[in-house]
Amino acid sequence: MKALIAMSGGVDSSVAAKLVREAGYECVGCTMKLFEPEAVSDSCGAASGAEDARLVAERLGMPFYLLDLQGEFRRCVIDKFIDSYSRGVTPNPCIDCNKNLKFGRLLQKADELGCDHIATGHYARVRRDPASGKYLLMKAVDRSKDQSYVLYNLTQQLLARVLLPLGDLTKQQVRELAGADGFVNAEKPESQDICFVPDGDYAAVIKTFSGREYPPGDYVDLNGNVIGTHRGIIHYTIGQHKHLGQAFGEKRYVCRIDAATNRIVLGSNEDTFSSDAKATGVNWISGEVPVGKIRCRVRLRYKQKEQWATVRPVIDPDGTDAAEIRFDQPQRAITPGQAAVFYDEDIVLGGGTLV
Repeated sequence: MKALIAMSGGVDSSVAAKLVREAGYECVGCTMKLFEPEAVSDSCGAASGAEDARLVAERLGMPFYLLDLQGEFRRCVIDKFIDSYSRGVTPNPCIDCNKNLKFGRLLQKADELGCDHIATGHYARVRRDPASGKYLLMKAVDRSKDQSYVLYNLTQQLLARVLLPLGDLTKQQVRELAGADGFVNAEKPESQDICFVPDGDYAAVIKTFSGREYPPGDYVDLNGNVIGTHRGIIHYTIGQHKHLGQAFGEKRYVCRIDAATNRIVLGSNEDTFSSDAKATGVNWISGEVPVGKIRCRVRLRYKQKEQWATVRPVIDPDGTDAAEIRFDQPQRAITPGQAAVFYDEDIVLGGGTLV
């Protein structure tokens, strides 16, 4: 069997390559060139990341390809990121990158090279249910590194071809394996930022790429009374209470962003809580939409703990799958643009985008 290994130049994907090769696969390394300014993080294919990946592939005796996807990354990820913030929505660009590029465009490259599988350094597990024959996406053993949340768009067809060899390992074990083989990136630090926003200044990046300025507007209270002036809606997200730019005499939190009127609604912390949410563009990993309501845990942000909820599958007017969510306990700052991911213990049932 032949596998294409997605290699970012980081330690995780390098050890993934090592493990897949040791499992007996014929391996080919591939780095996706997504974004290349000097300051960009190596985790998503910057120049030095590609060079580290090439060196590891060479050490493992693997052919290596550099796949230039900068144009597609701009269209599928950066442009959507800009559009979302312009509409008062807070996106998760890593989910879009995984869906369209890492498990989309990369799979096309695998087919071109005659590869049966693709492998990545994600911390998650793929198993096959012996009873149903269905593939399962599961949380990683190392809960602190679990990345199942950003993989909810995987389908049965993809899971049949995806190898996730790090799912049973801890980060420390991964570094030890890399060090034992003398990998150049064994102690390479992890990136904590979005690759095209290396300093965390989302607003500056949005202005640079869009060529637009986003005008100030009104802060209003829950009754619509004007209480101040904001700097432009791209600077804010639901639940935010820092960097509002002015004092209000009491702590205020962003409760709603109205792009149509360029207004930001502020309230108390209690006003940011809600028991109800809706997700659109839902993917059910089993390939089968549940019949009726289901009880499961739901995660609303990457690092958040899942919360018990009742989920009811519905169909949106455009014919796509959606889900209505009722939490057992009110949740803080349910944020449009983020993902709602459904779990049955360790198993990812599916997920969608909050609206």
